[in-house]
Amino acid sequence: MTSPVPVYIETFRRGDLDERVETARRRMACCTLCPRTCRVDRLAGDTGICKTGPRAWVSSCGPHFGEERPLTGTGGSGTIFFTHCNLLCLFCQNFDISHGNAGDPTGTEALARMMLSLQEAGCHNINLVTPSHVVPQILAALKPAIEGGLSLPLIYNSSGYDSVETLKLLDGVVDIYMPDFKFWSPDLARRACRAPDYPDVARKALIEMHRQVGDLVIDEGGIARRGLLVRHLVLPGGLADTDKVMGFIADRISPNTYVNIMPQYRPCGRAAEVEGLGRFPSRSDFIDALKAARAAGITRLDEPRRVFLVA
Repeated sequence: MTSPVPVYIETFRRGDLDERVETARRRMACCTLCPRTCRVDRLAGDTGICKTGPRAWVSSCGPHFGEERPLTGTGGSGTIFFTHCNLLCLFCQNFDISHGNAGDPTGTEALARMMLSLQEAGCHNINLVTPSHVVPQILAALKPAIEGGLSLPLIYNSSGYDSVETLKLLDGVVDIYMPDFKFWSPDLARRACRAPDYPDVARKALIEMHRQVGDLVIDEGGIARRGLLVRHLVLPGGLADTDKVMGFIADRISPNTYVNIMPQYRPCGRAAEVEGLGRFPSRSDFIDALKAARAAGITRLDEPRRVFLVA
């Protein structure tokens, strides 16, 4: 079976990619790329909440075998972990990367080489982890990567705290969107991320992502080629309001949405500062979340590989 051509190839052939790069770059001059709208001049080296100036920072790059089954396959998902973040959850499982500076500034050509090296390593896709604050840098690196022979599906693996205006720059560029939908409560979003608008932003972002790519398409070999995959982390005591999140996905996105109910929450970083997040979820928390997804009509649930639960 011949693999379908990633959507960015046609966008590149039409000559539209250069315009996307320039538009995204202009928005960095008074940055409104994400919902934080810090309005700093990142091109001049100023930084806002994401602590990122003109160059993206990369923490690590390599095949990842712990992602969802349709992404991992036999060759792994080709992950590029970007340093820093625009959401900054206090309980982040990668606190040193998102809140700290674990990584190095990376130029356009170097980022393109990373993509190509992952393809050469036999990965099934290019998985851009925490990309929301570095969309201009990703678009700029994509051109030399395509010229170098890149032909793998591109995954946008985000927190869900994404601007619809920025997502529209990725229409015809991203093959697979993999956002989180973390929680429904604006109050919890305020306490955990200082982003009370997170639930509303995530709802709008998921609608736009699905408009662009539709439901997840998996080929005969079990590998995802295009579409939306939503992650939802189970929080202790039902704090994430999983029933409301799943209801929204089924009603407003699609009941055929591929969803990963993730049981591996652990109190990392500054989680103890948020009431209720200083402990592990129970086994019943996870079971209740699965029941909520099924009750909402979600049937495409990823099979968990590792479960970090206490009795």
